[in-house]
Order: sequence, then C-alpha cells, then structure tokens
Amino acid sequence: MIERPLDTAAPLNGAQAADRRLPVRKKVGFGVADIGGNLFFTAMGFWTLTYLTDTVYLAPALAGIAIMAAKIWDAVTDPIVGYFSDNTVSRLGRRRPYLLFGAVPFGLSVWLFFTAPSFTGQQTLFWWALLTLCLVNTAMTLVNIPYSALTPELTSDYNEQTSLNAYRFLFAGVGTMMGAVIVIPIVNAFPSKVAGFSAAGFAIGAVIIITTLITFFSVKEPTGRLRHEKHSNRMTAFKDSFSFFSSYRFVFTNRVYLILLAVFVLHLTALNFLQGMVVYYLKYIYQAESFSTVIMGILLIAALISIPVAARCSNTFGKNVSYSVGLSILGITSMVIFFAGHLIGLTLLAVLFAVTGIGVGFAFATPWAMLPDAIAWQQQSAHNEGCYYGVWTFASKLGQALSTGVAGLILSAAGYHADAVQSAQTVFAIRLIAGPIAASACLLGLICMRFYPIGKHTACMSMQKEH
Repeated sequence: MIERPLDTAAPLNGAQAADRRLPVRKKVGFGVADIGGNLFFTAMGFWTLTYLTDTVYLAPALAGIAIMAAKIWDAVTDPIVGYFSDNTVSRLGRRRPYLLFGAVPFGLSVWLFFTAPSFTGQQTLFWWALLTLCLVNTAMTLVNIPYSALTPELTSDYNEQTSLNAYRFLFAGVGTMMGAVIVIPIVNAFPSKVAGFSAAGFAIGAVIIITTLITFFSVKEPTGRLRHEKHSNRMTAFKDSFSFFSSYRFVFTNRVYLILLAVFVLHLTALNFLQGMVVYYLKYIYQAESFSTVIMGILLIAALISIPVAARCSNTFGKNVSYSVGLSILGITSMVIFFAGHLIGLTLLAVLFAVTGIGVGFAFATPWAMLPDAIAWQQQSAHNEGCYYGVWTFASKLGQALSTGVAGLILSAAGYHADAVQSAQTVFAIRLIAGPIAASACLLGLICMRFYPIGKHTACMSMQKEH
C-alpha cells in the first residue's frame, strides 16, 4: 500500500509522483462495492415512498414519517459506526472487517424490506415499515461508513484522490443505473406487485453481497512501519481523546469541513426531492408509469457519461468549480421541470432529464473527492477519518429524512390517494416538490460554496507544504 512519505520536506518530483499512483486494478477493486451500494441507494430513493404507498398501501403521511424516522435513526448510527471503525484493531485493518461481516446482513435486510407483509392495519404497517427500514439502514451503515473512510487510507495525493473517486463513482453510476431501470421489469415479470418487489429485493440484495465481498478481497489497508508510526503518533497526540465525544469534538472545529458538509446536505436534499417525485410525476401527470424507467435510465446514462468530464473539470479548474456547475444545472432544470415539464410531452421531458443527468454527474462524485481535502485542512484530523465520514453521512441522512418526510406530508395535505386520478391540487404539489423546493436547496448550496476556501491552487500549495 502506498502512503504519503513521512519524512519528505520537498515537493514530489515526477518519479515520486509516479510511485504514489495507485494501480488501476486497485482503483477498480475499490470502486466495485459502489455498484451494490448505489443500486441500493437508487432503488430506495426512487421506490421506497411509492412502494409503501402504492404496494403496501400505507398512507403517504405515515409512510413519510416512517421513512423520516428511520433515516434519523440511520443518521444517529453513522457517527457511532465511524468511531468504532476508527478505533478497530484487527489483522484485516480498521475498515475491511465491516465489509466482510456486514455484506450478508445488508443484502438480506433489503430483501426483507421489499417483501411486503400480509397484514393490512395502518398502525401495524407503520411499525413494520419503521422497523424494517431501521434494520436496512443499520446494516447499510455498518458497510458504507467504513467503506467510504477507506479513501484517505489508500492515497493522500490530490489528483489520485480525484481519480480514485472517479473510478468509485463510475461504478456507482452503473449501480445507480441498475437501481433505476431493473425494478419495474422485475416487478412486471411477476403476477403481482408484491411478488415482483420481493424478487427485486432479492436481486438487489444479492448484488450488494457480491460486490461488497469483491472489494473486501481486492483492497488492503496500510500495514507495516508506516501504519505503526501512524498509530504511535496518533496515540501520542490523542491520548486523552479516545472517548466517543472527544473524538468528534475535532470534527466540529473544522470550519472548511462544515461548509462542505452543508453544501452536500443541501445537494442531497434537492436530489431526494427530485428523484422521489419522478415516479409520481410520470404516473399521475403523464399517465405513463412504465416510462419512468426510460426517464431514469436517460438521466443516469447522462450522469455516467458526465462523470469523467466532471473529473477532468475538477483537475483543471478545481473540485469546487465542478461541484458548483453540478448544483447550478440541477437548480435550473428543476425550475424548468416545474414551469414546463408537464406541458412539453414525454420526448422533450426525456431531453430535459438528460440535461438534469449532467448536473447529477457533476455533483455525484465531486463532493466525495473534496472531502479528504476538507478533512486534511485541520491537521488534528489524521486519526479519525471515520468520525468525519460518520458525521458526513449523519448530516446528509438527516437532510434526506427531512426531505422525504416533507414530501409525504405535502402529498397528504394535497389530498393524494394511491392508484387514483389525482386532483389539480395534488398534481401541483408533485410539481412543486420536484421544482422550486428542490431548486431552493440547490441555490442555498451555491451560496454556501462561496465561502469554501479550497480550490485547485489552494490544495496544491497545501500539499507542497506538507511534503
């Protein structure tokens, strides 16, 4: 494993820089796990609310509350898992044991959630939804937090971090596309939605297990002298800081990290509003539910194609510029969807979502590539990357929970009824959620980006000082 030299005072020459590059096979092995991870995130993002309202027949307000409460629980567990990951000592490393032992529970829990129960009472269905979602999210956290925290373990180089995350999110794009397009065909292959969603859950769970284990066997964490010295330095610098709350105290003193965190939360909130409404938009505005697979596929193909362009933009102009471009595109297209999406027909709507996909691609991998830079801004962060990633996902999931809960409450207030012709008020509510509400979150994110101090030049100068 290649790590940052400990005793280098001068900038790296060409030969040293070449030695620090990760082999492609390691980048591929690292990224594969995100096929299953983003298959899960996309399937849950697009289908959780509609699955609960239109297949399980849980009232939208109760469904929204269950999803929101489960996300809050999910957010609470993230810092805990991050802390234990940081302080795990094993022959497999700090992060990899969680991939090995968490893969199967993660996959099985997804299958369980998408296997609808036989009971029908609203109160009972609510508690079933809440408990199964909590189980799913806990199992996901046990895998996802340590996996995400592997990034700074593998490389400290500015461009290599960008490259590593580009590989990761290319695979994430594949998983995202699968999550968007495979659910409806699987569901339609069965005589009932209940049986179809159970089969889809099984397929998603199987992919999660396989891809997570591939990454476990493909990637090794640092060992030997560098790891020993790193651990010794950590013990000296943080001998009084191994309690849970002491470890997280340093996270909340990193101003740059907190700015990036705020932008990321707003970005995911906007995206959650938009993608959560896609199925409703196609089903109740265009009466073309099956076309939602096409729309999702077009959006995600555009996102996948744009990820390498975003990586090149990041390396040329800075990651902050690339991220701002993505947020701007998402905000603009959300407003166009609101004002014109319901009038332009399915063909032009598909084109509009293709443009939206470009914004998704630019905003997809970039914040994860920016995260190690923000962590490194504060020198005391060297030992507790898992805490940073734990807070990162904690806050983002709170944003997702809030957006899903708000969407469910808005739909209920607007008089939504599953599998029925919706009123003009309900249709307007769907457009409102996917349009101005999502766009407002993007705008707030762009405002926060104005205060983010790390650009291409800043990051490179910082790295030269370190070396």
